[in-house]
Amino acid sequence: MRSRAESLEFALLGLLTQGPLHGYELRKRMIAIYGPFRALSFSVLYPQLHRMLEAGLIQESISDTGGLSKRSRIVYAVTSQGEKRFDEITHTSTSEALDDENFEVRFAFFGPTPRGNRIAILESRLGKLVEKATLIRSAMSANAGQLPDGIDKYLHEWRRHSLDSVEREIAWLEEMIKIEGKSS
Repeated sequence: MRSRAESLEFALLGLLTQGPLHGYELRKRMIAIYGPFRALSFSVLYPQLHRMLEAGLIQESISDTGGLSKRSRIVYAVTSQGEKRFDEITHTSTSEALDDENFEVRFAFFGPTPRGNRIAILESRLGKLVEKATLIRSAMSANAGQLPDGIDKYLHEWRRHSLDSVEREIAWLEEMIKIEGKSS
């Protein structure tokens, strides 16, 4: 998943493999995955759904049962080609799956991901974060006791906070890898 659009496609396919949904419900569930601070607007969602329709990954139908609304709703469902694409992605692990946003989406759909691939993704993410922690520690220790030019106490505190966050995720990843290893 090299781009946000591919990450969004994967997440939408993952949701639609669980059952057909209309646009509002898709958006609501996407916000549950990405969190409320990464709002997914309809101006991003609907063009992505349109691209997926054109690619034959999903299909749409009209539903007259709209709950409180008497309006018809467009309901999206995954096609066999879309299921194949989702399955293909769950069976791969690329370096792009390791950045923060893509990792969140991949982890949200770890259930259908094969165990060996889950472990590979977790181990790769762990390696990336260990490297990041080393870089942060190195930058902080090089300037121990004195702040370099251009770095104020708030930026220094942000680095410390970043290191704490990375170290917590490292510990969590190590535990997840241990759990995955035992579930064989």
